[in-house]
Amino acid sequence: MTKITRRDALIVGAGAVAGTTLGVPQAWSQAPTLELKVEKGASLRVLRPSKFVQGDETQWLENSKKYTEKTGVQVKVESESWEDLRPKAAVAANVNKGPDIVYGWHDDAHQYPEKLVDVTDVANYLGAKYGGWYDVCKKYSMRGNRWISVPLGAAGSKMVYRVSWLKEAGFDKVPGDMPGFLKLCQALKAKGHPAGFALGNAVGDANGWCHWLIWSFGGKMVNEKDQVVINSPETIAALEYAKQLYETFIPGTLSWNDVSNNKAFLDSQLGITNNGISIYYAAKNATDPAIKALAADIDHANYPIGPVGKPTEVNLIVPAMVFKYSKYPNAAKDYIRFMMEKEQYEPWQDASIGYFSQPLKYYENSKIWTVDPKHTPYRDTLKNMLWTGYAGTPGYASAAVLADYIMVNMVAQAASGAKSPKDAAAEAQKRAERYYKV
Repeated sequence: MTKITRRDALIVGAGAVAGTTLGVPQAWSQAPTLELKVEKGASLRVLRPSKFVQGDETQWLENSKKYTEKTGVQVKVESESWEDLRPKAAVAANVNKGPDIVYGWHDDAHQYPEKLVDVTDVANYLGAKYGGWYDVCKKYSMRGNRWISVPLGAAGSKMVYRVSWLKEAGFDKVPGDMPGFLKLCQALKAKGHPAGFALGNAVGDANGWCHWLIWSFGGKMVNEKDQVVINSPETIAALEYAKQLYETFIPGTLSWNDVSNNKAFLDSQLGITNNGISIYYAAKNATDPAIKALAADIDHANYPIGPVGKPTEVNLIVPAMVFKYSKYPNAAKDYIRFMMEKEQYEPWQDASIGYFSQPLKYYENSKIWTVDPKHTPYRDTLKNMLWTGYAGTPGYASAAVLADYIMVNMVAQAASGAKSPKDAAAEAQKRAERYYKV
């Protein structure tokens, strides 16, 4: 159990992370302290996303067992499908009954912040010991000066492609600009290796590429004053591009969820998609020799940069939330702390070959990012990403807009021709204004 004094907690609150290096955690004499007196007879229910790579779940359960052995706290870990995790967590918050800890999505914590335990002490402790949090983590997990969740990491999204098919289409790498990327996808389609990007309500994949696309042209759901500005010339230009890109897609992407492109890619139906490292993981660990052979032909690249001239990636960040109805809030916070410590966190990243990228800067040096160069593009996932409520303030409205898939639905309508880009943008504007209450 970690022992922490109030004096040191105040030091952390003042920002005492100057002595931290990325090579070695800060010396305990200057590290934060955490007065977590685990409740007698405590037990925990933990709800988290269902696995996309087996190593993630296997090591998570092993780490949870280790926590029980060290503390005596029984931990029951439950998994939920990606699409159902958010509504299940929201129901728990609404009825004040359910798991003690939920590892949810994006800015879920901002949908019901008053229902969550303040976890500032845990966040300050971890930040001081492990080199500090990336700025985007504070956007997602802080409300004012208070931490309402603790970021676990993010399932990074990159362009995943077949190397040999790229060369067959006349390209040595994924172009870093939007016109070049469109030409690549058109050339792949002409060679019988279409692109495929999810346009259904896919929590990770659809949100990932749709936000990237709109932001890359300068479109935004809201501006810095939280005014809805999605119906803009920049958004319409992005949607016109989406129409051209959609013509290179394999049929059926309008109904794709977060497993659809994985299956299609491993079945050799796709030349390129956006995804976490799970496709590569599945190929490397496959028992089917044909699928296993694909691993050597798979590689990853960053998203192209659009007219705005900078990366506009969004990735699937996972916040750990402790609900106030829990009878054992200290045990819950201590479990979150334990799972983020080096002794547990690095083996978990290794087991899932970096499927979740770190929120704490210290872990940039983890060997998982260099043991295989195909892992390296995922290392800076949280360092480079924007937040889903960009460029506004995370809160009730941004969380609701994301949960309602307004951005994804707009892109799907325009890309497929169900609505014109102008009409799709106008509808998105009206839908978002209901939440931002203009």
